[in-house]
Amino acid sequence: MTVIVTAGGFVLSVLLGIVFAGFRTGRSRVLRILTSVYVEVFRAVPVLTQLFIIYFGLGAIGIRLSPIPAAVVGFGLNGGAYLTEVFRAGIQAVDRGQTEAALAIGMTRLMALRIIVFPQAIRTVLPSIANFAIGLLKDTSLASAVAAPELSFNAHMLVDRTFLSTQIYLLVAAFYLAMSLPLSAVVRRLERGAARARRA
Repeated sequence: MTVIVTAGGFVLSVLLGIVFAGFRTGRSRVLRILTSVYVEVFRAVPVLTQLFIIYFGLGAIGIRLSPIPAAVVGFGLNGGAYLTEVFRAGIQAVDRGQTEAALAIGMTRLMALRIIVFPQAIRTVLPSIANFAIGLLKDTSLASAVAAPELSFNAHMLVDRTFLSTQIYLLVAAFYLAMSLPLSAVVRRLERGAARARRA
């Protein structure tokens, strides 16, 4: 369940980050303002509060999500706000002259973004995205607050039944470590690759 929540939240975060970064760097003033509001609100409010609003608040108006989908949506919306800024920085790091050249040869702005700008931007921001994934993996422990049956929730239930808190939470720490270390290795490799690309 921890892996499912992490993967679901990560995919939703990346999709939202790409879409809203496109809005944030686009020409539409309305979309830029709406994106800024989304980013500021979701970055300013703690993710635990967002999970409570999605799980309990939406239920109060008749929109009921089970714990796992609520956790995925909550982490996705929160992560999307952070990744919007990551992708925006990556897009703006690409020389504007490349976009102008693409427009000059007949590409639309959307085509230039998709074919020319975004592939270069993604290489720049990959280490940041991988670091975000590690943070998201650890933050999924907050999903236990909305009864999502992930690692921390099940650990708490086991402690209540067995009173072996030290042993169980040490085992939980070992599980998180086993999942985080491979991601950390990926981050280091991506950072080295990005550094070589910048030198080239």
